[in-house]
Amino acid sequence: MATTRENGLTANGLVKGLGLIDSTTLVMGSMIGSGVFIVAADISRQVQSPGLMMMTWFATAALTLIAALSYGELAAAMPHAGGQYVYLREAFGPLAGFLFGWTMFAVIQTGTIAAVAVAFAKYTGIFFPDISDQLFLVNLRNPTIRITNQQGLAIAVIVFLAWVNTKGIRTGAMVQNVFTFAKIGALLGLVGAGFLVGRNPAAVASNFTDFWRHAGWNFDSVRLVGVAMVGSLFSSDAWNNVTFTAGEVRNPKRNLPLSLALGVAIVSALYIASNMVYLNVLTFDAIQHADKDRVAAAAASSMFGPVAVQIMAAAIMISTFGCINGLTLSGARVYYAMAKDKLFFRRAETLNPKTHAPVFSLTVQCIWASLLTLSGRYNDLLDYVIFAVLLFYILTIAGLFVLRRTRPEMERPYKAFGYPVLPAIYILAAGLIEILLLLYKPNYTWPGLIIVLLGLPVYFIWRKKATI
Repeated sequence: MATTRENGLTANGLVKGLGLIDSTTLVMGSMIGSGVFIVAADISRQVQSPGLMMMTWFATAALTLIAALSYGELAAAMPHAGGQYVYLREAFGPLAGFLFGWTMFAVIQTGTIAAVAVAFAKYTGIFFPDISDQLFLVNLRNPTIRITNQQGLAIAVIVFLAWVNTKGIRTGAMVQNVFTFAKIGALLGLVGAGFLVGRNPAAVASNFTDFWRHAGWNFDSVRLVGVAMVGSLFSSDAWNNVTFTAGEVRNPKRNLPLSLALGVAIVSALYIASNMVYLNVLTFDAIQHADKDRVAAAAASSMFGPVAVQIMAAAIMISTFGCINGLTLSGARVYYAMAKDKLFFRRAETLNPKTHAPVFSLTVQCIWASLLTLSGRYNDLLDYVIFAVLLFYILTIAGLFVLRRTRPEMERPYKAFGYPVLPAIYILAAGLIEILLLLYKPNYTWPGLIIVLLGLPVYFIWRKKATI
């Protein structure tokens, strides 16, 4: 177990550089990408009801907050680099931890970095038309190598933020704080404008007169909400990333549970408020058929006119830039922890002697995310893994019950709020969503399971290498 030395370093060389504000902005900044500005369109088309659309967001907020409160116990009890990887390893053994880390590296973290980086580049194109997926930075015929200007900028951002984070935890945290406060300000601006000056009487009458249209209090509504939650859950994901940096958090027994609770609660409230703004400003039909699903841009356009395109583009650029930084900073700590267990490239366990950053982990994450950006398949991969993401959340919260039984002597400075009822509710509710996805969106589930299972032979290869 790492101990803290007088110079602020832990015994393994990590710097205790994150305070409560830093940890909270990491939670919030990793959660808020581009999803809240877009996914309401797809959710509304699936549920066909303003009431069920909001129910989707409320259910997501409740589940995410329960999960965060449950993770708080594990984070306070085991404040080590790698976070969720460590919890799964301790509860279910090294294979469970490895499969999580494998899926993180293969798709979840790197694929999200790629997708968010391309979203940043797309919205940059509104200000600089040459940043386009129709114009080529590299266009070779033999061999065929094509890199669009859009992909080039996305990769440049990934590389730049990887480099920034090689400068140490405080540098990465400073960038995170600045961009998280900026994106929170942008969301608050959207919410404030929507309620104070943007109220559209026609939209309010249309949306709230028959708020629960096409909704019945039966299993069909449960099914609609459960399947539609793919979008809202993904928009609310990555809140767990702060646990990956636990080895660098000051006073982790207090700050980790508190940052998880505060970050998730604030972002969930903003998401709910943002969707209420959409209903306050746009008719339900306009939400469903927003151009390219850009609901926030449509709402801003309704309030401010053509200039709203630039306003929302700038807001999303700020949001996505901060999100990439948070994902980059935290993801590298998982591979560092895996390498410590001889389950990743051995160089990944080394830290830069000056900055104490896991430079090799940052580098390989950067390379793979950049290759996924070039492949153009990251969105498909992310669709596939939402099932796996939920599965690992369920397993981790189940680990609470396992560790309470197998490790009763473990120090638990914070105990999960509502245990055992709330964690059990999460497992049951998330399990139901998994079943619904298996039944009604099999294209989203089986590929995700296959990606996870591909980690099995890789695990045994690493284990064999560790014994040589």
